Amino acid sequence: MAVTESPANKRFKGLKVAHPGRIGDSHAVIIEPSPRRVRVMFNGETIADSSNTRMLHEDGHLPMYYFPMDDVRMDLLEKTSHTTHCPYKGDASYWTVRAGGRAAENAVWGYEDPLPAQPALKDLVAFYWGRMDHWFEEDEEIFVHPRDPYKRIDTIKSSRRVQVTLGGEVVADSTEAVFLFETGLPTRYYIPRTDITAQLTASSLETACPYKGTARYHNVEAGGKTYEDIVWYYPDPIAEIPKIKDLHCFFNEKVDAITVDGQQIPKQPSPWSDG
Repeated sequence: MAVTESPANKRFKGLKVAHPGRIGDSHAVIIEPSPRRVRVMFNGETIADSSNTRMLHEDGHLPMYYFPMDDVRMDLLEKTSHTTHCPYKGDASYWTVRAGGRAAENAVWGYEDPLPAQPALKDLVAFYWGRMDHWFEEDEEIFVHPRDPYKRIDTIKSSRRVQVTLGGEVVADSTEAVFLFETGLPTRYYIPRTDITAQLTASSLETACPYKGTARYHNVEAGGKTYEDIVWYYPDPIAEIPKIKDLHCFFNEKVDAITVDGQQIPKQPSPWSDG
């Protein structure tokens, strides 16, 4: 069964990024260093491997990793004649990835001579997510698109009564729902299956969310009509926080140094900094 990108990820057209570096209401293009090692694989080859990526936040777009060319297998990239123009970043050049007999046409782009407002884009390239085979942050595979460090999801149990009406019928009635609060999206109400009275039939649709996992869908019979793919659930949701159970973390602000692969991690100002 093919897993597709959630339609919610296409909602970004017309929406503005929530970023602390944003100034005013003009179209935002914000580039910042990412502390994560990021790798991209295609046909068994590591095409990019960098601990110096940049994350681009732009109105109307999902977050995007840009890689220094020095950290990309440029020998596996073939420049093409394809170009596009962005009024905020400039003219983009494109490359095709070729590895082991496979090709991903125009899967890589970069701004060789970016507009003066975006000099940080020079000598960086980005990849179309779905045209590559695998993406990794550190040693864990990630899916769909990079997770936005400024996005938050909270799931909270509630005894408030939640009812769902469809086709003129109450199809769900629960006082044991879990409310999911996600930055920039409506509150979602996750209801126990036992509190759903409507007839559900399994759909073939599956979608992937980088924050929650892979969702499966049901069709609902109500009021003499079939409503397709109107309810979803996560049989095996991503559980990020339990991963750090029983592990210990030191304050970088208060020790002499923390290094990763021999490189000292800079001490960034925080509420726990001295002075």
